[in-house]
Amino acid sequence: MADPKKIEELQEIARRIRCDIVWALVHAGSGHPGGSLSATDFTTALYFHTLQHDCTDCCWPERDRVIFSKGHVSPLIFSLLAEAGYIGREELKSFRQFGSRLQGHPNLECPGIEVGTGSLGQGLSIAVGMALGLRMDGLSNRIYCIMGDGENQEGSTWEAIMSAGHFKLDNICVVLDNNGLQIDGWVEDVMGLQPIADKWRAFRWHTIEIDGHDMAQCVDAFEQAKQVKGQPTVIIAKTVKGKGVSFMENRAEWHGKAPNAEEGRQALQELACPAEYLDF
Repeated sequence: MADPKKIEELQEIARRIRCDIVWALVHAGSGHPGGSLSATDFTTALYFHTLQHDCTDCCWPERDRVIFSKGHVSPLIFSLLAEAGYIGREELKSFRQFGSRLQGHPNLECPGIEVGTGSLGQGLSIAVGMALGLRMDGLSNRIYCIMGDGENQEGSTWEAIMSAGHFKLDNICVVLDNNGLQIDGWVEDVMGLQPIADKWRAFRWHTIEIDGHDMAQCVDAFEQAKQVKGQPTVIIAKTVKGKGVSFMENRAEWHGKAPNAEEGRQALQELACPAEYLDF
């Protein structure tokens, strides 16, 4: 079980990252808050407890790789990288501005980005290729792929799921951000996925189901995944789209709508962000 003090530390980091997400979005006037906020807790556990990485050496051969298949959550990605020391926090003000390294989807100009992503349904295929390559090179690095639940409606995703299971890629861990919403509404209304956990199991994946906002469960799931041998692991994290901001929670319209200044101030107050965040 995770150390309670470490859990409290991670929860505070997650709160700061949510503040940075909203702050960056208000400055940009565009972007994707819903999925960024839903994925904050488990990605915080990943980056600040589990991941083997070094912000001073982005090409360190022994690093673990993180592939954000749901690349539209770039407000989250860049906020994580700022907290981890890859970029300065002030650079978040340049999010989605012309000439900035911090665009609406991740690109390789930004330190800490492994793959330019955003076209949904491709991230896991890339992760499978990386995992096979690491195995061929005899390396023990791990690949983490962050996916949205809507991606599971795509055939390319299931080809990658089938491949990873067939090749017994125990160096891959997928985290499925199961917030139940996509740009067109509720996932189950657009193209139902349930029983999603049983489907992954049928494709030979070790499957863990957690509350994606319970930090202790997130940490324990990543630790469990590292112990699994002979098959890949998927962590199905039940989350709330827009988590932490009352008027965004479980609202499909906040998939790709940035808060204005008034909405941003309300969100920052609800998140108990310091006064310096209100500089817009």
